[in-house]
Amino acid sequence: MHNFKMTKEKIELAGRDLTVESGRMAKQANGSVFVTYGKTVILVTATMSKEAREGTDFFPLTVDYIEKMYAAGKIPGGFFKREARPSTNATLSARLIDRAIRPLFPEGFRNAVHVVLTILSYDGINNPVNLGIFGASLALMISDIPFNGPVANVSVGLIDGEFVINTKQDQIEKSTLELDVAGTISSIVMIEAGAIEITEDVILDAIYKGHETIKELNIFQNKFTEKCGKDKIEVKLDVLPEDIIEQIKNECGEDLQKATNLQGKAERSEAIDNIKQKLLDDYAKRDGEDVFAENEALYKKCFDHLFKQSVRESILNNHRVDGRGLDDIRPITCEVDILPMVHGSALFTRGETQSLGTITLGTGRDEQIIDGLEDEYKKKYYLHYNFPPFSVGEAGFMRGPGRRELGHGALAERALLPVLPKNEDFPYTIRAVSEILESNGSSSMATVCSGTLAMMAGGVPIKAPVAGIANGLIMDGDKYVVLTDIMGLEDHLGDMDFKVTGTKDGITAMQMDIKIEGISKEIMEIALAKAKIARDYILDKIVETIAQPRTDLSECAPKIVQMKINPDKIGAVIGSGGKMIKSIIEKTKVDLNIDDDGTVSFSSNDNDAIQEAKNIVTDIVSDPIMNAIYEGVVKRIEVFGAFVNFMSETKDGLVHISQMHNSRINKVEDVVKLGDKVRVKFIGLDRGKIKLTMKGVDGNPEPDPSAIQKSPPRNYNRDHKKDSYHDKKRDYKKDYRKDR
Repeated sequence: MHNFKMTKEKIELAGRDLTVESGRMAKQANGSVFVTYGKTVILVTATMSKEAREGTDFFPLTVDYIEKMYAAGKIPGGFFKREARPSTNATLSARLIDRAIRPLFPEGFRNAVHVVLTILSYDGINNPVNLGIFGASLALMISDIPFNGPVANVSVGLIDGEFVINTKQDQIEKSTLELDVAGTISSIVMIEAGAIEITEDVILDAIYKGHETIKELNIFQNKFTEKCGKDKIEVKLDVLPEDIIEQIKNECGEDLQKATNLQGKAERSEAIDNIKQKLLDDYAKRDGEDVFAENEALYKKCFDHLFKQSVRESILNNHRVDGRGLDDIRPITCEVDILPMVHGSALFTRGETQSLGTITLGTGRDEQIIDGLEDEYKKKYYLHYNFPPFSVGEAGFMRGPGRRELGHGALAERALLPVLPKNEDFPYTIRAVSEILESNGSSSMATVCSGTLAMMAGGVPIKAPVAGIANGLIMDGDKYVVLTDIMGLEDHLGDMDFKVTGTKDGITAMQMDIKIEGISKEIMEIALAKAKIARDYILDKIVETIAQPRTDLSECAPKIVQMKINPDKIGAVIGSGGKMIKSIIEKTKVDLNIDDDGTVSFSSNDNDAIQEAKNIVTDIVSDPIMNAIYEGVVKRIEVFGAFVNFMSETKDGLVHISQMHNSRINKVEDVVKLGDKVRVKFIGLDRGKIKLTMKGVDGNPEPDPSAIQKSPPRNYNRDHKKDSYHDKKRDYKKDYRKDR
C-alpha cells in the first residue's frame, strides 16, 4: 500500500479525456502534476528558492521543456546515446510557456522559480506542447508559490473553414492556421500563430474560439486546486519606497523629462546616464561613503522607475519620446544586391533597426535533418537570426544562439513559409540568414522584410512580398494607448509586444507577449487594424525597391534540373553500395540526389555537365527499343558469345556466336576482343536476359576469311553417320537394349 494521498480528476478536451493527478510523483517539489491526454503524458514540477535572489532587479523564472526520446520509443543518436542539449523545438516550447506564465507572478517577486516539463510518453497524435501552459499553471496553482493564475492554452486550427481545437498531428497539414493561444478566465495573455494569408477577422474569431475552451480549463484548475492546493507562502516583494522616488522626482524630474524626449537613441541614453550619474554623485556627498554604498542600488532602481514612469506618462498624453505620432513609422530604406557573391542579399533599415538578409540556395544534400519525438524529417527551408552585441552598441561575447535568437528566427521563418514556391516548381534548399547590424526595436520584423527582399533579389519565386510590424501598448487603469512600430524603449517599458506579419491579402504569422495580466478584445482589434495599415505601407516600400522576384538566379547559385524515374529503377541508379551514383558524380562533377518518389535532382554550375549526368541516368532507367541499334563495348567473352555493355554501365547483353556475323565463325575471338567498340541491335529478351545481334549492322569488325567456316556438303550427315547426334542417340539405345 502506498503512503501518499493522491488527487485525480478528469475533463473532456476537444473530444478526448484530459486526466490530471497529483500527490503520487515528485512530491518534494513545491507543486507537481501528472497530466495525461490520450496516450501523451507529461510530468510538470514547480520549485521555488527559499530566499529572494540578492541584487536581482527582475523575476528569475526558468522554464525547461525536456523531451525524453523513450517517450516516442526512440533511442537518442550520437556517441553517448542519451539526451543532450534541448532541441530547437524544446527550446521554443519552453519559451512559449515562459511567456504565458511570467506576467502572472506578483510584481517585485524575486525568489527563483523553476518549472520543469518532462515529456514521458508521446502517442504521435496529441502534441505535448498543448498541455504545457496548462500543466505549468496547475503545478503552480496547487503549490505554495505566489501565482496569480490560473492560465491555460489550446491550439486552434482551421480546416475546411471550421475551427478545430487542439488539432491532432495528422490534421496539421490540412490546416491553414496554427494558433497557440493562452489566457486567463477574463483575458488573453499570449499568442503565437502561423497562417496562410488569413484575414484579421478570422484570426480574431480563432483566438476567442480558443478562449472559450481556455475558460473551461481554468475553471477546472480552480476546482482541482481547492481539493489539493497548498496555502501560498508570504514572500518579501521588492517594492521601491515612494518617498525616495518622490525625492528624486523633485530634484531631477524636469531634466529627466527633457532627456526622455530626445529623439536619437544614443543622445537620449547619454543624457539620461549623465542625469543619473550627477544625482548619484550628489547623494554620495550628502550621505557619506558608507551610507551611500548601502543605498546606491536602491537609488538606481528608483531613478529607473521614475524614468519608466516619465516615458509612460508622456505616451499616455500622446507624445512619444522620439517625437513621432502614435501611428507613425520610422523612416524606411530598402536595398538589394548588397553582397556580390551571395545568391540573394538585401539591407532593410527602419529607424535605428537594421537587418542584413541573405539567401543561399542549395541542393537536397543541404536539407536540415530534424530528429525529435516525431519521425525524423528534412527541412528544405530554414531561417537563422543572429544578434551580435555590437548591434546595440555593447561589447560582449559571441556565443551560440540563445532562446531569444531561436525564437525570433522561428517567428520570421514561419512568416515567410506560406509564400514559398512548391518544391516541384523550385527544387532548391533555401537558407535565409538575418544579421542584425543595429537594433532599436522589432529586429524580428526587420528580419521578415530583409528576408523578403533577399528572396526576391535572389530569384526565389515567392507568391507575394511579406512585411511585419510590432505594435505596443501603454496601459494605466482604464486609460491605454496602442502604438505602431515600437522602438526598444517602448518595448522595454511598455505593456505589450504585438507582432504581425503578412502580405497584402492576409496574415502569415503573429506573436503577442504582455507584461500585464491580459488584454481585452477591443485592444486586440485596434492593434490588428493598426498593424494592417503599417504592413501595407512597408509592403509598398518593398515593391518600390524590387517589384517582383527576378526570373534568373545568381550566377553563383547552383543550377538544378529534375527528372522523374520509376521508383523501381532507383536501385539501378544508385548501384551496389552506391557504386553507380558515385561514378556518375565523379565522372560529371554533378551533385545528384534521388528522392523516394523517383525524383532525381542534378545540381551544378555547368549546364553541359548536368545534361551529361541526365543522359547517363536516362540510359540506366530506359529499356532498349526493339531493333534499335546501339554502340557498346565488349566487356566479357565466353565460348558461346560476347557480353556487350551498351546504353549504360548497368546494361549488358549477349551477342551469341551465331549472331556475330552473317557467316559461321570458328570462335568469338576471331571477330571481337575485350574492350572493342561494336554496334549492336536489340532483338529481344530471353528469360529476362537481353539478346543482341551484330548481323546486318554496319560498322563492326570483319573476321579474317580463314576464320569463317565453310558450309558442309549437302549429304554431310549421311556420309558421317557416327558424327550425327541422332545416330549417337540411336546407337546408345541399341547398346542399352543389349545390356538388358
